[in-house]
Amino acid sequence: MEKLIITAAICGAEVTKEHNPNVPYTVEEIAREAESAYKAGASIIHLHVRNDDGTPTQDKARFKACIDAIRKLCPDAIIQPSTGGAVGMTDMERLQSTEVEEPQLGLKHPEMATLDCGTCNFGGDEVFVNTDNTIKTFGKTMIERGVKPEIEVFDKGMVDIAIKMHKKGFIKAPMHFDFVLGVQMTATARDLAFIADSIPAGSTWTVAGVGKNQYPMAALAIVMGGHVRVGFEDNVYIEKGVMAESNGQMVEKAVRLAKELGREIATPAEAREILGLKPLNK
Repeated sequence: MEKLIITAAICGAEVTKEHNPNVPYTVEEIAREAESAYKAGASIIHLHVRNDDGTPTQDKARFKACIDAIRKLCPDAIIQPSTGGAVGMTDMERLQSTEVEEPQLGLKHPEMATLDCGTCNFGGDEVFVNTDNTIKTFGKTMIERGVKPEIEVFDKGMVDIAIKMHKKGFIKAPMHFDFVLGVQMTATARDLAFIADSIPAGSTWTVAGVGKNQYPMAALAIVMGGHVRVGFEDNVYIEKGVMAESNGQMVEKAVRLAKELGREIATPAEAREILGLKPLNK
């Protein structure tokens, strides 16, 4: 079985310091949390950014500031900006995160970014809209910029949309999926097995279990040959009733699970090889 890629989703766009005071907002806090996750064993830093007051933003300059700060502390991490932004943002506003350059590493654009393959309900009146045309725009833009998409799916139908977009030339193979379970689709062993069996041969996948589902889904992914995402974006507790102190603490728990279950942890270089990314030009 290939080595385990751990992604740390360090802050998200929805969780706040009211949920857990350790959720990062500022550039310095975001870099600190990225470093804690990286040192614990995360190869990928899944990145949303915030203004200092905690409001989510897709501002290119803010992404640039955070990526530069993270890179100083995590020199070879795969930094994966989110194009999800927040409910109500326009397509072009969301795509700003794929414009950030790292000339010192020869990167004109991020190595990876997220591509949401469907519309879903986020609770209450919040609807996260991703029309077919939005998906086409995002897919075409990522191909043009040489950015590998992580295909975010919240239910099995979004896998089907991704396959349709691949057939139409908007997403390249091999595809990499992130199954976000516990929001629109429930998070059970049956659900994870079903959705994992639905992706094309040669694809890779990770799972993000939301809330109490985080570590049960992580354990299943470890034994099934998938990969794992943990972090404050999805869950603010390290165990029932106990708030996590850092993203690093959450990654450490995933590493312990992997070791108990006999799965080695991928380094950033090994994660790039598994995902078909080019070696980092350091």
